[in-house]
Amino acid sequence: MTAAEPYVTRRAPASASFASAEEAGALVRPRATSRLSARTGTLLQAAAALLWIPQAGLIAMVIGGIAAGEPARAALVPAAAVFLLGLLRAGLEWAGVRMAFDAARKQLSDLRAEAIAAVADRSPLDMSAPSSGLVASAIAEQAEAVVPYLARFQPLRFKAVVVPLAILACVLAFSWVAALILLVAAPLIPLFMALIGWGAKEASERQLARMGDMNAFLLDRLRGLATIRTFDAVDRTALRLRADAEDLRTRTMAVLRIAFLSSAVLELFAALGVAMVAVYVGFHFLGQLEFGAWGGKLSLAQGLFVLMLAPAFFEPLRDLSTVWHDRAAGQAGLEAVEKMAVRGMPIVGSAAGEARPAERGIALSVTAEDLSFRYPGRDSYVLAGFDLNVRPGEHVALVAPSGAGKSTILALLAGLAPVSGGVIRIGGEPLNTANAARLRASMAWIGQPPHIFPGTVASNVSLGRPDVGAREIAVALKVARLDGVAARRGPSPVGENGVGLSGGEALRLAIARAAAGPDKGLILADEPTAHLDSSTASEVTESLLAAAAGRTLVVATHDPVLAGRMDRIIDLSHRRAEATA
Repeated sequence: MTAAEPYVTRRAPASASFASAEEAGALVRPRATSRLSARTGTLLQAAAALLWIPQAGLIAMVIGGIAAGEPARAALVPAAAVFLLGLLRAGLEWAGVRMAFDAARKQLSDLRAEAIAAVADRSPLDMSAPSSGLVASAIAEQAEAVVPYLARFQPLRFKAVVVPLAILACVLAFSWVAALILLVAAPLIPLFMALIGWGAKEASERQLARMGDMNAFLLDRLRGLATIRTFDAVDRTALRLRADAEDLRTRTMAVLRIAFLSSAVLELFAALGVAMVAVYVGFHFLGQLEFGAWGGKLSLAQGLFVLMLAPAFFEPLRDLSTVWHDRAAGQAGLEAVEKMAVRGMPIVGSAAGEARPAERGIALSVTAEDLSFRYPGRDSYVLAGFDLNVRPGEHVALVAPSGAGKSTILALLAGLAPVSGGVIRIGGEPLNTANAARLRASMAWIGQPPHIFPGTVASNVSLGRPDVGAREIAVALKVARLDGVAARRGPSPVGENGVGLSGGEALRLAIARAAAGPDKGLILADEPTAHLDSSTASEVTESLLAAAAGRTLVVATHDPVLAGRMDRIIDLSHRRAEATA
């Protein structure tokens, strides 16, 4: 949380709690609709495959009639019926595939929204939060494998269960031997595919995990490119990246080898099954195998019907094998996205209550009584027994060396994490999960370093807030002593992370964000002058004091000059020893 205006209600489309029952219903309804659409698409595809049974019956009947000497005109009606069934089959297949794909894409969008909301809802104090490179890899790249898994594999899996059973029943009605051959050959295919699939899933998970690690490594090195060049480590980084890419290529090829192996296994057993049925029917017609037919001997039409259904019996399994690798990649991608959607340490009140700001222009008091905090799963306290009393409009500096808990106190005052003990009051109102989002709307945060978004200086000040217009932006820029910079740059955009601005200008831009919020009664500033030279630090200090005029200001700093400009200094140096004792 480095922007000056992070404290707005974060609406997550799939969060653990909702502001209203209407919001929850609005989320559930699209999900239920997408599931219904997916089921409908699956049923349509299965119905399209089952239409081959009447088509095969009509074709066999026509051929049998021609062989028996029937006139050619007797085949006109069955031929027209086969044509119409073909059109219906194509239409059902198209509609089923389209509905399944749309439902899969909608479900993936919902999963991504939930994962992004969960990541955004994590507190900055959450040490278990995944790296940004891993998040980008899981949500952007690995998640794409979910669509083929949902749109192709799952409908084909259903079809591979329903269609063979229907065909087996039709074959059994004419020949129990042919049905027995199909029944024996069929279970061998999913058995071997399952054995291969376990290995494919593990290989795919390793490949996707490696891809995420590689993305995280690349993003980290891009961020530190200046440092890498300074220490002449460009070649070493490039060699590491090349080795990672080669390892990823090897893992990807391993996944493909397993996928091709599953297809080969299916083709082998499918070919053997069809060949054995053809051999039986052929020898049955020759009189060598006179058993196996319920009526004594199969007619030509019955034999042709059984022969045409035999390849169709294995066709759904063959189609399933072609997308078997989608199952491994899809499940691995689905698990990766679901891991991102697991909520860690939440920002208190991030999805509870409406973000109603306090009365405009009212400075807020801040009180903390017997405040304590420790990270989940740890025994030692970062903060213990801390008391604080800041009057409305008072400017207070929290002074201590790094690691003494200054930033933790600011985060607790903002409701970025639940306190382990004690109570915090903002404006006399106890801070809790129900009102944290609303109280946060009356606060402004100035972090170090602030995050600057790509865009103009004015857009970085307003941050899309409807109550911050051109007049408020101009006043805020003047208060932050940044009006000259804004006039000089004009409509020229600022780059990502403040490219084009100096460190002092970026901090004054964060101060302008705070000053542009007329309803901010409390400003929390975390090390605003750290790593700045004395001249720039002095400019930032003057801008901060101007923005905080008439408002309550709590500053965490180890800068004695900045602390000396505050109304009161609270020394936390001794608190570190007490907290870890």
